[in-house]
Amino acid sequence: MHRAVGNTVEIDRTLVQGRVAAVPYVAVENYATPVYEMSRLRAALSGGPRLLVKRDDLIPFGCGGNKVRKMEMVAARAVEDGADTLISTGGVQSNHARVVAAIAARLGMSCVIVVNGSRRAHRPTGNARLMEHFGARVEYVATRSERAGRMLDIADDLTAQGRRPYIVPLGASTGLGALGFVRAMGELQAQMDPPDVIVVASSSGGTQAGLAAGAIVFGMDTRVMGVSADESSDDIARVVRSLLVDTGEMLGVGRRFDELVASVHVDDAFIGSGYGARTPESEEAAALVAATEGLVLDPVYTAKAMAALIAYVRQGRFSEGQTVLFWHTGGLPGFLA
Repeated sequence: MHRAVGNTVEIDRTLVQGRVAAVPYVAVENYATPVYEMSRLRAALSGGPRLLVKRDDLIPFGCGGNKVRKMEMVAARAVEDGADTLISTGGVQSNHARVVAAIAARLGMSCVIVVNGSRRAHRPTGNARLMEHFGARVEYVATRSERAGRMLDIADDLTAQGRRPYIVPLGASTGLGALGFVRAMGELQAQMDPPDVIVVASSSGGTQAGLAAGAIVFGMDTRVMGVSADESSDDIARVVRSLLVDTGEMLGVGRRFDELVASVHVDDAFIGSGYGARTPESEEAAALVAATEGLVLDPVYTAKAMAALIAYVRQGRFSEGQTVLFWHTGGLPGFLA
């Protein structure tokens, strides 16, 4: 399955790619999101590396975003388990929770979403409105720390009623969910030569872990740089490392992904006051990208990652000969909230 070359452990990529392809998933749409050049943004930054964007905001299902790729994998497991209800959690404007609700609707399942924040608004907006629009029952708790316990209580109540609930962890960030982005790296490989760097927003860690594992599986010498929207860099890096192990074990390579990823880069310098909060840098980034590329960013999540990319270019952290790809993880409904 693997072989040692000097001090490096390699994997049989062809075999592992076959295993990735064999993992069941729910094909909610037939899509391969486009990659676009951001030449006007590059010019506005006075040069620097070639800048590209991978448009996962254009995934057609459920208003799109990276959570669709993860939920395609996780929902297939729920179907295999005979579930009739999906339970998940997030903030009031959670993109993940919106996608869980949409996939539950597509599969004919019930859905319960536990969110923290204020009580239900008189007229919900953005993702909060879409969750209800997709038919989910939305329950509100006061704090983030209460969400996990409430999900378990709901699952117990439904089980007692003879139902078959399936709990989807925050962000669908499990080893299985990360496989959605291992697959996505195969999609990217078919579209272009490997970029030198991928910059992506990172919070629950699954997208970043899947991209890093996918780079190994598809033989891409690409560095994945995560930009935190809320948690500390150390906390996210630990989660990414754990998910690399989980994903590797699912594909029969044990800890090889974790061993082959030399470093997990997470930058927490762009969080501002916390999750769901705009920053001057995120607002500048969102405005600049909109004005130069006609690209809409979620001002509290994807825009923080773009703010980091812009800062890196201005600081000269990339050479002109490099290609840097921004993985747009979606979030348009949050912009409209």
